[in-house]
Amino acid sequence: MQSRRATTAPDAQSYIRSANSRQYVSFVNCLGLGKYRSESQETLKHPGYTNMQLRSNALRAAVVAALAITASASLGDRLPDFKECVKTCTATNCVPGGPSISLQHRLLLWDCPSECDYTCQHVVTDTRLAREPPYRQPILQFHGKWPFYRFLGMQEPFSVIFSLLNFLAHDHGMKVLREKVPASYPLRKFYLGFGYFGLASWLFSCVFHTRDFAITEKLDYFGAGASVMYGLFLSVVRVFRLDKDTPKRSSVLRAWILLCAVLYTAHVCYLSFWRFDYTYNMAANVAVGIVQNLIWSWFSISRYQKTKRMWAAWPGLIVAWVILAMSLELFDFPPWWGAIDAHSLWHLMTVFPTLWWYSFLIKDAQEDMQGHRLKA
Repeated sequence: MQSRRATTAPDAQSYIRSANSRQYVSFVNCLGLGKYRSESQETLKHPGYTNMQLRSNALRAAVVAALAITASASLGDRLPDFKECVKTCTATNCVPGGPSISLQHRLLLWDCPSECDYTCQHVVTDTRLAREPPYRQPILQFHGKWPFYRFLGMQEPFSVIFSLLNFLAHDHGMKVLREKVPASYPLRKFYLGFGYFGLASWLFSCVFHTRDFAITEKLDYFGAGASVMYGLFLSVVRVFRLDKDTPKRSSVLRAWILLCAVLYTAHVCYLSFWRFDYTYNMAANVAVGIVQNLIWSWFSISRYQKTKRMWAAWPGLIVAWVILAMSLELFDFPPWWGAIDAHSLWHLMTVFPTLWWYSFLIKDAQEDMQGHRLKA
């Protein structure tokens, strides 16, 4: 579905035009985009750009350079039009007294070269969309990402919003769990640990989708990896009741904690010091996720067969929901309206099962405590 309009991103165009009309005309003509000139002069009005002039700032430049991500090249990066566009834009605008950058963008470390890169992605994409006859694949990725329209400086605004919803789902679930499960219940601390890992991973996801730098990418990937690993850890603790205070189970629990910590540390070290391998990272997380999904599915089926109570089947149903949602990651597509892609929808699809999962943990704890009281 390609419902994106064949016009350049509004704030991107405003940025290029703001230097002066001659620079803008020169810029669009270098790509053969003169046909957009009349349209842009009528529609390119965008609030939020300050009159502050772009100044050289050695410290800020150093920070941006340190954070800048070294992304693997995408097909869009290699287009001659894109390379020429970035070259012309940088030479024309990234000079003393050049066009201003709004405060909200400067706060998120947008500088002149990154503004040019963002602008050229949309100029090239809109040109390809307007071509007759159309390209078989008019929308291409740049630097490993689709060309999204940013909002308030956020590169992927809907992924940020949906990540925030997941963060709030964990926060709400933890509050309810604290209210309904007493501190004396042995599994409570493990359940809250699940929440803390979830909060951290979704916070890092918000940061990464706001601005994609090397450090924010690593925080996102490592946070997600930690959350997935803790999910496996928790599944074993709950299903095999390693929380029970017996000498044998306490020893097994310590060994399990050590094993999970070593595996995660090795994973992070490999990606940090050997090679940041995206394929390996995905495979590792999928493998860990499959194992815990199998454990919870087995637990759910066996528990339901014994009790015949619907809540006992919740883990299996939640697993099925998550697997269905994950299929969005396999069927990637260009963003609808330049804003919503498969990855952002995957984030949206995990909000409800997160709330549902906390409901299961609370119900499971209450039933467990009730069973102990009846035995006593």
